[in-house]
Amino acid sequence: MWGLDRISANITPSGTPPPRRDSYSPAPRRPYAAPGPGPLPPRPGLTPRSSSLNVLSPSSSTTSLPSTQRIPNGSGRRRQGPGGVPPPNVPDPIAVLGSILGGPPRRPVSLKGDATAQGPPKKPEVVVEEIDFGGLSLKEFAVADDAADGSQIRHSPHVHTYSAQSVEEYDKEKDKFEDLHKSILACDEVLKSVETYLTNFQSDLGAVSAEIESLQNRSVALNTKLENRKVVEKLLGPAVEDISISPAVVRKIAEGPIDEGFVRAIADLEKRSKTISTKVKESSDLKAITDIKPLIDDLSNKAVERIRDYIVAQIKAIRSPSINAQIIQQQAFLKFKELYAFLARHQPQLAQEIAQAYVYTMRWYYLNHFTRYRVALEKLKLHVLDKYDVLGEDPSTKRGPLLSNTRGPPSTHDAFALGRRLDTLKSPSPNALTAYVAEEEKAAHYLEVPFRSFNLALIDNASFEYTFLTAYFSPAQNYHSLSRTFASIFEPTFALGQTLTKSLTESSTDTLGVLLCVRLNQHLAFELQRRKVPTVESYVNATNMLLWPRLQQILDLHISSLQRLTAALPSRSAPSALLSASASSTSTAPTPLSQKFANLLQGMLALSSEAGDDEPVSASVGRLRSEFEAYLTKLSKGVSDQRKRERFLCNNYSLVCTILADVGGRLGEENRKHFEGLRDAFEK
Repeated sequence: MWGLDRISANITPSGTPPPRRDSYSPAPRRPYAAPGPGPLPPRPGLTPRSSSLNVLSPSSSTTSLPSTQRIPNGSGRRRQGPGGVPPPNVPDPIAVLGSILGGPPRRPVSLKGDATAQGPPKKPEVVVEEIDFGGLSLKEFAVADDAADGSQIRHSPHVHTYSAQSVEEYDKEKDKFEDLHKSILACDEVLKSVETYLTNFQSDLGAVSAEIESLQNRSVALNTKLENRKVVEKLLGPAVEDISISPAVVRKIAEGPIDEGFVRAIADLEKRSKTISTKVKESSDLKAITDIKPLIDDLSNKAVERIRDYIVAQIKAIRSPSINAQIIQQQAFLKFKELYAFLARHQPQLAQEIAQAYVYTMRWYYLNHFTRYRVALEKLKLHVLDKYDVLGEDPSTKRGPLLSNTRGPPSTHDAFALGRRLDTLKSPSPNALTAYVAEEEKAAHYLEVPFRSFNLALIDNASFEYTFLTAYFSPAQNYHSLSRTFASIFEPTFALGQTLTKSLTESSTDTLGVLLCVRLNQHLAFELQRRKVPTVESYVNATNMLLWPRLQQILDLHISSLQRLTAALPSRSAPSALLSASASSTSTAPTPLSQKFANLLQGMLALSSEAGDDEPVSASVGRLRSEFEAYLTKLSKGVSDQRKRERFLCNNYSLVCTILADVGGRLGEENRKHFEGLRDAFEK
């Protein structure tokens, strides 16, 4: 049997183990069938097993595995010699096992070369207890014993024999041997299933090895293609990248919102468009350029359309009520200033039309807002200084009706003292009065307050607008075009400011107020130079042309009044019309006119501390000073005593020197020294 053949090959040389009383296999007992030469009962077939291995050595190949073929159950897998013939001189293992177990006699297997047939073996009289196999297997031991005597079993020096009674005891316990036989058959079945599994596994290994080899070949081919494509991509990649545009960019330009991503998308589009235009000039027969250029042109037209709609919508938003245009300019225009530049490069005519629409809108915007602001400033209560507030007029003269019905109360102020009005010029606050504050203000102010507020607001807005124009419309427009655009926007607003300045100064004799407006205007000119806004210089110069002539007119009124007053004085000693009723010709106290003159001169010199030699103020101060000295000289002639006359002049000049003690600047120092010299001359 195949199973015994396998077992006999693994028996150790130490001899046959003693029989066991329990079964050698957990298989269920089956009815005993004596082994015989006949065919064995068919074994149940086994389901073929398959195995699928994913990880095997890449070096395995189907060429190293033998072809497998499933062997049906029941086929002999015994060890046989070449050609399927049993080796010579080997007895049938079943017969040998039967003789050991004491079964029915079997026909001995004739050995090769032995022509004589032997009879059935006889039952041995003595049963050998222990058999020395001498390190031989069961087959080898049987062959050696038959070769020695043909029928006798070779006994080792330690072989023991058993009696017939022992044989009978073994016959009684043959069930154990039957169980052993069944266990051997069960082991044979298990080994066959293992053999089938290993055979299928070997077949699966062959298939997997073939698949791995195929994958290796494909991998080599793919690596070769990849290397080739890398070489091609290295050569063609930059060229393709220069003219291609991603779908995300197309979608952003066609459908996306106007934001930073849209600006980046049109920048990418313009870059590709320039590259394509250059390549078209170099070689116009490239098919790739011919195919993509219409698409780029369509996408550029779509971008132009969306930019146009966006800018027009923002311009319309400026015309909304209570809207701050600077917020739209910063967040909608300057933030995306590349949009107009793109529009100007691709559609210059459309860009020019949009710029003109912006000019008209901002012109209306500034004129409307500054008109409302001017109306609010005109509601301020102002101190009214008229023809009675000049040096030569008698303060006791009865005033006529106010020039303005609602602009201010009667004059309860000093028209000749500068006082805190200088803070308007030196105030570090850059803020102007708001329209709401101007409308609700109850206190009275001088004319420089509305002048400063209006012009400060105008300069701030003009500076911002000029900065916006240069940042948004350049380089589409050069400096001269930007200057014309700015002038178109602010021309009516500048005219409005000049009208306000004229209305504030044309009927006023406030010398210090007009001079303050002159200095404020000069400071605004310096601020415009610092901000580098040259386009507003025309407005500043036009304002100066209104203020300086009016200042000269007011100073001429003062000089004329002094001349009239001097001419009205008597040439001999007589009471002066300007002295108090209790004063006499012998009084040496300073006149009220000296107080007014000194205050006016101190205010003019304080406002001219930084003035140059070429300013009209210097000549006007000299004229005014000369008329005042002529007046005092003629007035002193009314005093009969020479000593009192000198005392009178010394007291008046001392008062002037005292008031001028704190003035600075070249012009102030010059006038102070002049009056100190006069004081010292009459003090002796």
